[in-house]
Amino acid sequence: MYSSLISKIEKAKRYAEEPERISFKSLEVAFRGDNGTHAVSLKGDEWSCECEHFHTSGLCAHVMTLQRVFGVNLSDNARYTQEHVPA
Repeated sequence: MYSSLISKIEKAKRYAEEPERISFKSLEVAFRGDNGTHAVSLKGDEWSCECEHFHTSGLCAHVMTLQRVFGVNLSDNARYTQEHVPA
């Protein structure tokens, strides 16, 4: 019994050292920014944030932060690149 559990714990440790194994298909978070808390979500490759800047420009600091934090876990289309910055 314990050897099986120990094996699972070791496997979990190994997996945790390889975060690229994990891919987000959706994500919903409450992001505490300087001016309040905003709902930020990822559905497929589409980001959304309830802050004003996202609604006017399609990009905001909240989304860009999550793209940096979870970049290894995002698809290429959901990951931040310079091409997403409006001119």
